[in-house]
Amino acid sequence: MAHFRVWRGDADGGGLEDFRVEVHEGEVVLDIIHRLQATQASDLAVRWNCKAGKCGSCSAEINGRPRLMCMTRMSVFDRTETVTVTPMRAFPVVRDLVTDVSFNYAKAREVPAFVPPAELGPGEYRMQQEDVNRSQEFRKCIECFLCQNTCHVVRDHEENKAAFAGPRFLMRIAELDMHPLDAAPQAGLDRKGTAQDEHGLGYCNITKCCTEVCPENIKITDNALIPLKERVADRKYDPLVWLGNKIRRRGQ
Repeated sequence: MAHFRVWRGDADGGGLEDFRVEVHEGEVVLDIIHRLQATQASDLAVRWNCKAGKCGSCSAEINGRPRLMCMTRMSVFDRTETVTVTPMRAFPVVRDLVTDVSFNYAKAREVPAFVPPAELGPGEYRMQQEDVNRSQEFRKCIECFLCQNTCHVVRDHEENKAAFAGPRFLMRIAELDMHPLDAAPQAGLDRKGTAQDEHGLGYCNITKCCTEVCPENIKITDNALIPLKERVADRKYDPLVWLGNKIRRRGQ
């Protein structure tokens, strides 16, 4: 038997409820939540889908740490330990463990999509394998939004949400900016400029908390955010880049 404390409530408020629940060998936290639904709390609201760590639906906070319930084994806890399950703190509660993550979809729509090169037709795209590998890491994202939830810029400062896209979508901008076939500049899109001016890259202080909670082990900070910050700084402060931009503007 395990002692569980599960947050129950809605947007108007709530609190932790205590449960004693049976645990079997090899089970994960989501199994226990399902058992609670079946035996003690039939109206407990929880979002889940694949139960295989690939859909990102069952994100929650377990003993204060943002995690996927389906990938958190009960064996990691001591038998006498109380397991506390609460909804993601950075997003509004709908009910019980279900949160409203529409903020993330709004931010996703603000990032311009990949711009295909006008001079190439379908089937003519060619990339070096090294460039494919760089982007492929970021494509592993399952959009569980744990990185968004743990980022203190979003989590602790509601007022920042309007100006800050969060690590998931800054990573998306970084991926597109390093894509050798992205024709954004030819289409009048400045990905580095918008990352800083519209999506709040400057708010990120690279604490790596987003990387620490990523269930896909994506090096969000080291491989996406820091290199993007470096490219933005080069563009803005490098004297040779500044001089080149000045000359180009004069030529126009």
